[in-house]
Formats: sequence, C-alpha cells, structure tokens
Amino acid sequence: MSMPLELVRQLTEEQIAFVKRSGLKAEVLEPGHVSLRMPLAGNQNHIGSMYAGALFTLAEIPGGALFLTSFDAQHFYPIIKEMNLRFRRPATGDIRVEARLEDAQIQALQKQATEEGKADYVLELQLIDESGEVVAQSRGLYQLRKR
Repeated sequence: MSMPLELVRQLTEEQIAFVKRSGLKAEVLEPGHVSLRMPLAGNQNHIGSMYAGALFTLAEIPGGALFLTSFDAQHFYPIIKEMNLRFRRPATGDIRVEARLEDAQIQALQKQATEEGKADYVLELQLIDESGEVVAQSRGLYQLRKR
C-alpha cells in the first residue's frame, strides 16, 4: 500500500462531504481488495428503500479506494470515464460492495500508464444486501493516469 491505512480510510470515508454525510464505511482496505458498506439509515428515499444516489455512490467509491490501496499515488491518479448501474431489487437494509484487482493487473496497469501516460480498466461490481441478494450491479470504466 502506498499510503498509511488510516489515511486511506479517512480519504475514502471523509474527503468527499457527500460521502461523509452518507455514513459510508470502509470495512476492508488492502492492496487489491476493498469492501465498503452504505447504511440504509439516513439514505432512504420516499418509499423507505435506499436512495439511488446512495447506491450509485457505493458503486463508484471503490474505484478510488482501490486506487489508494493498490497504486503509487505519487506517480499516478485515477479518473472515472463511465459508470453504469443496473438496479435489480429495492435495497431495504445496509448494502455492501467488494472490489478486487489482482496484483498482476495492478502491475500491468502501472506499466502501461508509465509507458503510454494512461491505462483503462473496468470494475464490475455487485451491491449486496445483508441476506446476500444482489440489489444492483455496476460497471465502471476507470483510467489510471501518469502524473
């Protein structure tokens, strides 16, 4: 990891005011693996399920958290180029998401970004409720850029 764990947790949970207000928590922050949880409390919509914007936030934030745990932030920075979210069922409780990148993929992306100035990668994630049901699926196109 290129940053101290507590700094990564603070950047993930508190750097963006909207995310901080949502109550999102990082449960796992390690190289190549993050797990985040969005509480239902405070994020309900008009019918009592989780607000679509909160679900979208939960789907998007893992890209940044994975960057912070896996890439050299002194030499690279991430951007999101595209994000799609497919809602499967109402989210009526806390929702979790896990994202992973294999070490070989991390190394290959850094090598490509070093040589070409940028490298695209895709994160396909499942947002899961407390019973293990998928409430939404996301596909994010990210880009690692050389500083």
